[in-house]
Amino acid sequence: MSKTLLHRLFRVGGIPRDARDRIRREGIVLQDEGIGGSVTYKGYRAPGKYFGWRRTWFTGSVVLTRRHFLAFKYSRPVIGVSWDDDKLRELDVRLEGESTLRVAFEASAFDPKTSGEIEVRLSTPLARQLLEQIERHSG
Repeated sequence: MSKTLLHRLFRVGGIPRDARDRIRREGIVLQDEGIGGSVTYKGYRAPGKYFGWRRTWFTGSVVLTRRHFLAFKYSRPVIGVSWDDDKLRELDVRLEGESTLRVAFEASAFDPKTSGEIEVRLSTPLARQLLEQIERHSG
């Protein structure tokens, strides 16, 4: 699977600079940059926001370290859970096809001021390996 056009032309969708040092110190287990992805909101409510259904597409990255599961939408974190956080069990992680990792969760599990379902899809040839590692850590 090739990298997105934005990544190939402008290096968009890499691991953010401000997170690189921390990620390297933690020890990278798996990573993929410049991948396509989407975030879907279903019945989402937050202060000042409401989406019955909304999907946004992005170029981003995913990283598993010895301590965290991280995914970035452009350079902003969209998922950031440590392996010892109880919130990890709130994630419904599965494969869609052979190369898409789907991570769904209730918004309120991460922010009590929000509600609704959020689905993050990451298109990467490492989808199966990512799923296996996440399942291993989530018990």
